[in-house]
Amino acid sequence: MTAATPAGPRRLPFPLDWHRPLLLVAGLMALLALFALGARFLSTTEVTGLNQWDKPLKFALSSVIYTVTWSWLIAQVARGRRAARAAGTLIAAMLVVEVAVIAGAAAAGTTSHFNVSTPLSTTLWAVMAGSIGVLWLANFVVAAMLFRDPLGDRARTLAIRLGALISLVGLGLGYLMTSPTAQQLADFEGIAGAHTVGLPDGGPGLPVLGWSTVAGDLRIPHFVGMHALQALPLGLLVLELLSRRVRALADVRVRVELMWLAAAGYSAVVALVTWQALRGQSIVRPDVVTWTAAAAIVAGTTLAAAVLLLRRRPRPSPAPAAGSAEVPATAAGGAGSAEVQRLTRGGRLDGSEREGERAEVALAARERSTPLPDRSPELLHRPGPVDARQ
Repeated sequence: MTAATPAGPRRLPFPLDWHRPLLLVAGLMALLALFALGARFLSTTEVTGLNQWDKPLKFALSSVIYTVTWSWLIAQVARGRRAARAAGTLIAAMLVVEVAVIAGAAAAGTTSHFNVSTPLSTTLWAVMAGSIGVLWLANFVVAAMLFRDPLGDRARTLAIRLGALISLVGLGLGYLMTSPTAQQLADFEGIAGAHTVGLPDGGPGLPVLGWSTVAGDLRIPHFVGMHALQALPLGLLVLELLSRRVRALADVRVRVELMWLAAAGYSAVVALVTWQALRGQSIVRPDVVTWTAAAAIVAGTTLAAAVLLLRRRPRPSPAPAAGSAEVPATAAGGAGSAEVQRLTRGGRLDGSEREGERAEVALAARERSTPLPDRSPELLHRPGPVDARQ
């Protein structure tokens, strides 16, 4: 009997129909990124310590990744498809509004966020803030639709759903920047809100990103949390690729447990960088407490993953006792297949798990099987209990 190989993750029962308005916005953002990349080398104007085109550049690149991801996710929604596609169109429109204000302010050599220094600046900031609020609500609607349908096997479904939920939290963390600081309230200069904690905006920062190198920066947890939408599904993709070489990962139950673990670890990282920023500590200057917390997250996640993989590692079957009757491989396979069919009828196994169970049963049968003892043809052809089941 030839052992069946475990099947890969199940595909969707319908072809993907990518959300076109989001793909169109992705194309526009790619063009803006190319323009901003060229313009930053020609301009010497700085806004809050960075080249005036750095902010449009990073927002455009982030929007390309974000819109392509949502276009792919919305294409996988079956129930609630119309609502999901309408929300996707709203996401596309709100991103265009937000980035247009950012690019316009950059071209004028001024800041877009938190700027209430003139009536025009106040209006543009209000429009942009409103678009961000609508964007969050549209993200929430699409995320809710992702919970109505399976999105492949259980591990893939879980990775997509948890990524969407953490992304919503990351988007919401952006509202921590909108409150005016104590210094702004004491000496108002037309700016109400800040991303830097402990110092005014515009100090030394990382190239292009601008994340403060001398104080806390709330843009970091906002960025890290928002892009869980890509990080967790990509992590699941790595597990699926490794499952071709690591036998334990071929079991969908293992991948599900690892995705729960990955989501917990990722959430812990978001919480850590948020806590670090609120303490006024730069991402590049962590103290002992931050290092200890980071080490605990890495060690805990790694140890838990190792335990999961070792617990699921296949164990060799014990050798049969001397003189015991051997069950032929084909008979064992038949009995195992009957058990798998019984579990399937009971609804306890999904498609990929059924294939994995069949493969394990077949492999165990081959390991247990030995040549039949020398018996007469009459005895060999006598139907036994196993034959009766077949």
